[in-house]
Amino acid sequence: MIEKSLFLISFLLLLLGVCPYAQTVNKKAEAQLKKAQEAAGNRNFEKAQQYISKALKLDPNYADAYVLQGDLCNFQSNSVGAVANYNKAINIDANQRAILYYITAVEELKCGLYQDAGNHLQIYAEREKNIGTMLKEYEKAMETAEFGMKALKNPMHFNPVNMGPNINSENDEYLAALTADEEEIIFTVRRPRDEGTVCVFCQTEEDFYVSRKENGSWQQREVLGAPIKSGYNEGAQCISPDGRYLFYTLCNTDYGLGSCDLYWAKRIGSGWSRPRNFGEPVNSKYWESQPTIAPDGKTIFFASNRPGGFGGVDIWKTMMTEEGVFSIPENLGPNINTKEDDTAPFIHSDGHTLYFCSDGRPGMGGKDIYYSTLLSDGSWSEPVNMGYPLNTPADEINISINAAGNTGYIASDKEGGFGGLDLYSFTLDEKLRPTPVTYLKGRVIDAVTRRPVEAHIEMLDLSKNELLTSTTSDPKTGEFLACILTGTNVMLNVSNPLYPFYSENFQIDKESTEIEPFIKDIPLQRASVGSTVILKNIFFDFNKSELKNESFAELKMLANYLKQNRDVAIEIGGHTDNQGSDDYNMQLSLARAKSVYDYLLTLGIEASQISYKGYGKTQPIADNESEEGRAANRRTEFKIVSIGF
Repeated sequence: MIEKSLFLISFLLLLLGVCPYAQTVNKKAEAQLKKAQEAAGNRNFEKAQQYISKALKLDPNYADAYVLQGDLCNFQSNSVGAVANYNKAINIDANQRAILYYITAVEELKCGLYQDAGNHLQIYAEREKNIGTMLKEYEKAMETAEFGMKALKNPMHFNPVNMGPNINSENDEYLAALTADEEEIIFTVRRPRDEGTVCVFCQTEEDFYVSRKENGSWQQREVLGAPIKSGYNEGAQCISPDGRYLFYTLCNTDYGLGSCDLYWAKRIGSGWSRPRNFGEPVNSKYWESQPTIAPDGKTIFFASNRPGGFGGVDIWKTMMTEEGVFSIPENLGPNINTKEDDTAPFIHSDGHTLYFCSDGRPGMGGKDIYYSTLLSDGSWSEPVNMGYPLNTPADEINISINAAGNTGYIASDKEGGFGGLDLYSFTLDEKLRPTPVTYLKGRVIDAVTRRPVEAHIEMLDLSKNELLTSTTSDPKTGEFLACILTGTNVMLNVSNPLYPFYSENFQIDKESTEIEPFIKDIPLQRASVGSTVILKNIFFDFNKSELKNESFAELKMLANYLKQNRDVAIEIGGHTDNQGSDDYNMQLSLARAKSVYDYLLTLGIEASQISYKGYGKTQPIADNESEEGRAANRRTEFKIVSIGF
């Protein structure tokens, strides 16, 4: 910004001496302006302003004096003042050099004066004989003017509400990160340095603060202390949807790989583990920042200026192949990244909608917020600008969206706040909402002792055989939170090597927008002879015994359990409701059980470890008088028939 303004000042100062349409001015005023030019050239802007004021007092219609006064405003990032002075000069003498119309338009874009900017850009194009040298800059400015005019005519619904004094203060608060249940928020606060600040040259320090929601209200914030707090700058963070992992950026340390590195920590009980550097190949001597993790618990997006990208800063992704181990980063490609800066990624809990900031696309000016959707072929859709007034002529920092997809969180320094940047929440315009996500929350416990169990929890989209959510229950409390994507046939799998796995099925209407979460404890039953497990993700067409494709994911998990426990033998049991004859139901249940048996054989399970049997309608577990009860009775299950054979 400063370098650009200095260029404009020096450029215009040269023009003033050779203007072919020089107006007749007061000689004394002209002398004062020459002194102002000299002072400005020496960067003594205060003295230059004094001379300009004297010149305008001698000649109030001195156009060149207004141009130079506009340049001084420009240098100080005062676009409003620059626009006012440039327009005074143009109104006094419309025969200004073409470049002044262009510079005026650029400053008008910063003020949101898109119509005026468009008019001045048109004049510039008409007068400039050699526009080719600035064609790209001109086209970008005109594109912004045209986009801004359309956006102002079609505003999005946007009514931000300050999150209040328990969150905000006189310092800067920004970069909100929430758990999927929206009961915890972690955000960055920039405050003046103090005796605990380690960074030698930093005048401010960034720290994390946390607040929890009780009875619908955010409680008084607390600093996220050791071992996360370091005395350096911690910021640009995300918390995994289940609240188990914190990924963040640590800058300006004397032990990092670059200026800013990515770190991670794991929640254990009520505390956090010691933070760990992502290390190579993710961190490098370049700038890595702004991580965001998908609900699969594996895919992490981040921003970096490392080589191999398309612009200054690009968005990349890495996979956490196991805890603390990360794959070689991949660039998200030209559908997301531009020749300019693309930053601040935020992946929604649906795992498919990516929000980010960019100054390389049509927008309102500065960095705007966009979103893109992950397509079935693995590519990203053309990014969509989130529109006015969420986007403005200024730089937008970032955005986060709740799991339900109806509420957003941003930082703003708008009037009426507590000071600096404050955090605001707002209802997201329906046109911009991602696929809503709900969640299953509870504890994994031993069915007999009721003690917490650390278990691996997965949610899979059965139609695509795609991992949606991956998490673990807390080893100290057994607590877990797993996101459930709406509009999908979702399998829940809960596993621990000491127990037969637990499964559940969720099918939620695609049109649902306000979805109540599922609160449920999951008791794991240790393997014992006679114990049964219902396979809730085995599917057949009506009156058919051929397995549907959606059944294969669960059967592969059953096969893995049997391979890990080769001393366990099971019987596959088929069951029906009471509709139809006894003989028909017995034959159907037997055929379905055999289909499961046959498929397990193809997965490498020995015939000595499995058997099958049809029970027809003889062992109902629910009332056959209702459809819900009959659906429960139509089931496939396995029973442990021996352990150690």
